[in-house]
Amino acid sequence: MKKNKITLLAMALFCAIGVSACGDGDDGKDGAPGEPGVPGTPGTPGAPAGSTVDAVATAADFKLTLQPADIVVVGADDFSIKFTATGKNSKGDDVPFTGLDKVALYVTNQVANATDSGAPMLWSNNAIANEFGSSMYCTPTGKATARGGAEVNACTLVEDPENPGTYTGTWEHDGNAPVVAAAGDPNSMFRVMVRTYNVTDANGESISDKLLSTPLDFIPATGEMAVSAKDSVSSAACIQCHSELMGYGDDDKRIANIGAHHNYQKVENCIACHNPAYAADQNDPEKGFNPNFNAMIHTIHAGGHLAEWGVLKGEALEEFAGVHFPAELNECKTCHDNGNQWKENVYREACVGCHVTVNFETGEGHSEFQLPQADDSQCMNCHIGNLSPEIVHKVGNRAIEQEQLVFEFQGVTVTDNGDGTSALTVKTKVTINGAAPVDGTMLDPYITMAGKLLIGNVDSKGAPITGLGMSVKGVAITGGILTTTKSFDSARLTGSIYVTADMLVCAASGEVIKCADEDRPSKVAVSSPIKYFNLDDPAVAPMQARMSDPARVTVSEAKCNSCHGSLTYPKEGHHGVTEFTQCMDCHNDKNPGTYYPQAKYQTGEVDESGAPITAPIEGVTFAHKDLMTAAHRFHSGTYGGGIYLDKNLETVGYPALATDCEACHKDGATFFAADGGLTSGKRSIQVKTGYISPVAETCRSCHISASAIAHFESNGATVNGKADTSADLPVESCATCHAEGKTYGVDKVHAGGGH
Repeated sequence: MKKNKITLLAMALFCAIGVSACGDGDDGKDGAPGEPGVPGTPGTPGAPAGSTVDAVATAADFKLTLQPADIVVVGADDFSIKFTATGKNSKGDDVPFTGLDKVALYVTNQVANATDSGAPMLWSNNAIANEFGSSMYCTPTGKATARGGAEVNACTLVEDPENPGTYTGTWEHDGNAPVVAAAGDPNSMFRVMVRTYNVTDANGESISDKLLSTPLDFIPATGEMAVSAKDSVSSAACIQCHSELMGYGDDDKRIANIGAHHNYQKVENCIACHNPAYAADQNDPEKGFNPNFNAMIHTIHAGGHLAEWGVLKGEALEEFAGVHFPAELNECKTCHDNGNQWKENVYREACVGCHVTVNFETGEGHSEFQLPQADDSQCMNCHIGNLSPEIVHKVGNRAIEQEQLVFEFQGVTVTDNGDGTSALTVKTKVTINGAAPVDGTMLDPYITMAGKLLIGNVDSKGAPITGLGMSVKGVAITGGILTTTKSFDSARLTGSIYVTADMLVCAASGEVIKCADEDRPSKVAVSSPIKYFNLDDPAVAPMQARMSDPARVTVSEAKCNSCHGSLTYPKEGHHGVTEFTQCMDCHNDKNPGTYYPQAKYQTGEVDESGAPITAPIEGVTFAHKDLMTAAHRFHSGTYGGGIYLDKNLETVGYPALATDCEACHKDGATFFAADGGLTSGKRSIQVKTGYISPVAETCRSCHISASAIAHFESNGATVNGKADTSADLPVESCATCHAEGKTYGVDKVHAGGGH
């Protein structure tokens, strides 16, 4: 009875909660399906993958485009701007860039100078003129945080939802936007530049380079594009020494390596701030320079010289003293490559950027007559003709003058002296200023440095072997021929030899002169094209040095001259040369020893005289003069001097990017031969204790850490300090990883102005 009650109770409970079917006629099966519901409204299709981006890999992958018709920055109309932004997707296609949240606008315009001082046309920054700052931000909220942390009004930035990547900017605050020149001339040229912030790569890392639009120059009244007459220096001129920021194309060349403000990339950008609004007294003892672009650039590039002369002061001394311009300061066209403004618009402000000791108020230093100048109205009365900047600065003279004393090597003879030595006689045709010198003429009065023929043997691999040189001093010229003779060990006077010269002579006004005839002559190298002779059989073509074979040389004098103007200039302290075939007489793989064996760095401290204190880099020494390593070492700073290593072993003073191999090497040069050695065919370098590996030694001139040297050794290199007694060294395995086209090829890891 008790059991029954429990069972009945359980059944009732199951029915109550619907666990089992306890209704009349219910068989416990599912009911029939209901009618389908009405379909919902289709959603808007999403954009295909990759049709827009909100991140880019490099700054060059981001592009911001402006059109004159979409910009209002002058007159009474309300400010407005529209632009498009694109970035590269994973396929490398340019697609709309979405999500910009902050940009800055820089707006400048050219105005006529109504005074008698300064350039005829001046740059005016609209925001500065409106006492707002140098630029105006645009953000989605119409507010922005300035550099000092304060909140400022900004234009309101809106992305068009129907056209991703298209943005408009308007001013929603009182008055008109601060980048509008209300009283400006719409027929003058305006320049608009946009800087973009907060753009990252796919990993969320900020893009290292500034994202700057190409400056847009236009005439607001007509919408026509314009070209500024004030841009007398192109960005391409700066790139000659400062490297090119790659990825932007030939029509948008940008400068890779300028430290100020972390690089605003183009000359056209710099004037947005460096204009007369920020001009200052060049002689201000605290500042020491004028921030207006024309004067400032002159002072910067003359900084090293001005510091040595003791005339650089204040901030200028602190910031510019280490700048050593690699070309002649008087060669104005090294930088001024765009028009003739530099010689047709002479005014004091630009001049005193270099001529800092001139006081125009008193006239001190202004010519031998000490002429005071209250303004610039009289400058062009004098500085034309023989007193024009082009003439007084001797612009272009060197190119003419270094062709005015010419050596043409006519022949060589060898005469056995009978004592194990032989006399080598060289006959050289000489022309001075286009004519044969009169009989009895000696070259001594023309020579300011060196004055010798460079002569040496050439081995079977094309390496020069020096030691057969002879002086040209004290030798009279007869019939236009200079005949020089000197005796050497007879064993040296066999096989192929080369003849060229090392001689620096005085020049002025486009001619070679006697040094006593001019107080401050130019110094130019004699023109002496190298010539080879076969001493064993004159009828057989002589062996030529590898430096005479373009296929074996990856560097050209033209690359050096694009920055130095002429190889003579950086070497004129002790050489008179213009070509590598002259340099090779000393700087070759058969000449052990060096004047700078110990790599050093500057400690950051100075001695009692104010000179920098240097310290050795432990374990880093060099023992040869081979040209490739000498050039690398000089430009990387281990030699010291104008280019040096600081206490962090970072290179200071080299204007190009350290990884920009094409700053010196030929475009597209191939460094590795098929066997993994150097293209030149050089397979060893002689040091005093034996021979070392040339590939690793090339790299070691920059990569000087202990770990780098260990890496070279582990890959089969023979390094300095562990020289081999044989010149027949195995080729290191460097090319396995670092040859062109490899994953870690030099063309990739040293990608020039890459990002």
